Amino acid sequence: MNCIDHPPLARMDGQAINLATLDAAVDAAIGRARENRGFRLFTLNLDHLVKRRDDSAFREAYERADFVTADGAPVAVLARRQGARIKRTTGADLVEPLCAAAAREGVAVALFGSNRQTLQTSAGRLKARHPRLQIVHCEAPPDGFDPTSPAAEDAARRIADSGARIVFVALGAPKQELFAAHMAEQAPGLGFVCIGAALDFIAGTQSRAPLVMRGIGLEWCWRLMTNPTRMARRYARCALMLRELLRQQPPGRPDIARA
Repeated sequence: MNCIDHPPLARMDGQAINLATLDAAVDAAIGRARENRGFRLFTLNLDHLVKRRDDSAFREAYERADFVTADGAPVAVLARRQGARIKRTTGADLVEPLCAAAAREGVAVALFGSNRQTLQTSAGRLKARHPRLQIVHCEAPPDGFDPTSPAAEDAARRIADSGARIVFVALGAPKQELFAAHMAEQAPGLGFVCIGAALDFIAGTQSRAPLVMRGIGLEWCWRLMTNPTRMARRYARCALMLRELLRQQPPGRPDIARA
């Protein structure tokens, strides 16, 4: 990671986490945007940790992130076992409070990813909830979009030209992180926040787990029940990763000093 003003609080399989809470993530993003400094904000979960091992480009993208939160209850719990006071902060949780802060601060935002209908609906709902919010660009890339291609660079230029300073990237992992990492070099004044399916939740095209399940760390169970074919294999690999991480990190053993 390359953010010296937010040092690592915990490490998972070599990946640093440097933002402890939702409020800290909002403050970090708005602070950078206020100063016209770009950033990459990723939310780390077990699936991402599995992908980091299998995909060198994804791993490199994470290593270039400025800000990383603990997404997923297991990652937050493992971080606390290292002595870090970390609370779960997902991409879906970030959107509303970050839009509220952007509206207060006069920071323009862009929505990139998903599909045209979802973007239109979610943008309308966000502006209705935050009337002063400036959504200056919405763009849904075509099927087969390559996040590091010349077409992606063209999209980054359009976003930058719109006046946006924060970009909510809803492409899913690993595309959204690859896009953010690559385009931060092309458009250094933009802040990229990777949010997964957050816009689908806002638009109502996907259903998020009930609040009570999220509160007790069972959002993964909801996703498995609602999409078993897609999620079963993913969560099986995540379970293996969790077992290994638990073996690596005995309770109370600090691990934040190692690179």
